[in-house]
Amino acid sequence: MTYLSRIRTALTYGAKRLGRNLTFAGAAALVLTGVARAETVTVVALGDSLTQGYGLPQAEGFVPQLQGWLEAQGIDAEVINAGVSGDTTAGGLARVGWSLTPEVDAMIVALGGNDFLRGLPPEASRANLDGILAEAAARELPVLLVGMKATSNYGPDYKADFDAMYPELAAGYDTLYYESFFAGLTEAEEDLGAARAQYMQPDGIHPNAEGVEKIVAHMGPVVADLVAQAGAKSP
Repeated sequence: MTYLSRIRTALTYGAKRLGRNLTFAGAAALVLTGVARAETVTVVALGDSLTQGYGLPQAEGFVPQLQGWLEAQGIDAEVINAGVSGDTTAGGLARVGWSLTPEVDAMIVALGGNDFLRGLPPEASRANLDGILAEAAARELPVLLVGMKATSNYGPDYKADFDAMYPELAAGYDTLYYESFFAGLTEAEEDLGAARAQYMQPDGIHPNAEGVEKIVAHMGPVVADLVAQAGAKSP
């Protein structure tokens, strides 16, 4: 074999060996990437316009801001926006089955505000929420139930029944419970009227971007607990 032939042979062998090494490295990278993706907890946020982000640019809505908060905490989770403006607990029950796709690991339920605004019977809302939680329980998915507080427009009995259904259902299904979607706006504010003026949109129902930021900062640690529960259940 000539000197030139030996060089060609060496180069060919080296190229083949490098190719095998690169192929192995690429496969290893794919495996590791798959592992990393498998560790990401997928959370579906089932709700109404408060979850959907009504009246706000997409990046400033509840789900994107919650996603950003989780990432800032180093929490590996993906939040899916399953909020539908105008939805009631009945609407949530009707779509919970197909919202809980196989990749979903946990669920946030934030429904009931439209039931109250329409004066729907609390017992009907309770039954719908019960159905939603039962669906999640059947799939062994951890849940964070977000409450809503009624005003006294429909009388004290209506308010008492409406407000009570959230903690009672959470206790019955042993889910995480967050007292009120708006807790982050009202907890530290003595003047609720001033808080509403500062953090709400002109309709007085939906939070503005700054209000959502405060809501997310207050609710975030409980969502982190939900993600931890879901992660602990993963194989």
